[in-house]
Amino acid sequence: MKKMAELLARGQSIWIDYIEREFITGGRLAGLIGAGVRGLTSNPAIFQKAISAGKAYDAEIAALSARGLTGEPLYEALAIADIRAAADAFRPLYESSAGMDGYVSLEVSPALAHEAEKTILEAKRLAAAVERPNLMIKIPATPAGIIAIPEVVAAGISVNATLIFNTRHYRQVAEAWFTGLEMLLAQGRSLPGLSSVASFFVSRLDTKLDPLLAARGFAQWQGKMAVANAAATYDLFLELHRSPRWQRLAEKGARMQRLLWASTGTKNPRYSETLYVDDLIGTGTVNTIPPATLQAWLDHGRTAAALPVNPALSSAALSALAEMGIDLDGATEELQQDGVAAFAGSFAAMLASVAEKEKSLRPAHSS
Repeated sequence: MKKMAELLARGQSIWIDYIEREFITGGRLAGLIGAGVRGLTSNPAIFQKAISAGKAYDAEIAALSARGLTGEPLYEALAIADIRAAADAFRPLYESSAGMDGYVSLEVSPALAHEAEKTILEAKRLAAAVERPNLMIKIPATPAGIIAIPEVVAAGISVNATLIFNTRHYRQVAEAWFTGLEMLLAQGRSLPGLSSVASFFVSRLDTKLDPLLAARGFAQWQGKMAVANAAATYDLFLELHRSPRWQRLAEKGARMQRLLWASTGTKNPRYSETLYVDDLIGTGTVNTIPPATLQAWLDHGRTAAALPVNPALSSAALSALAEMGIDLDGATEELQQDGVAAFAGSFAAMLASVAEKEKSLRPAHSS
């Protein structure tokens, strides 16, 4: 509890990147909230693992199947039940923090990542189905997602913009948030109560670039580019929130869209388990952490502020990539495309798991 309180005093909130039925009902989530965790994120990969592993969902799958639900509607009923339960667990924190924290995120179908209009409709539908004020709808920062975000915000829905990998993605997301708030004001509506985070994926860049750096004889730069990329984005975050456009919105009661560090579990066993937590502590941020990484950080992680760094340092690291013949923009665009494809794959696998379970749990006389 003390360590998370120290981070909160430095302007950073810790969220948990995990959801599963027994995690919610068995008291583990309540314990983490008591220890200082201030929000929860989910994605198709997390739901796929939760539903396919073990028997926690079997009774509900059987009951929903008996009512005629199958396929995606059956999955959605399971997911909404979990999201509602998690949102209810965080509701006291949401209220005591005046809506700053206590959010739970639910992602639109990854199959809609390149369809703006369908994303807008899906975001509105899911928000109405969950019906919790501390829900954030996750929308990918694809070109279609960037179009959708202002419309969803203008509908009064809090947004978690996800799959951000570079400063260009982040600038587009931040400006989409600003536009949505301006649309609300143009409708004569007030801004307080609406929140957003911009989920910037960190570790996957090191995973992608490390082999290229080694192949070009620059192994000394391995494990450094992801944090440099995030630090450069944090500098842009500060710059945008000094702009006259933001100041006008802030005067109207707008809440800052915080940078959320995602994909912060260390993929390379040679690196510190807490690398992408320790080096990304800064005011105005959230770090959503997988359970194993959170446990490691609570055990031996740091709490000192790490951001902002000297902009010249992050700039030098990223500029060095071009000298090595590595295209950072190209690499991060590929990472976003890969992220969309991976979530779509997890979503399809999860639907297959639900169908398999539904079939295995169906009474013999009904088959």
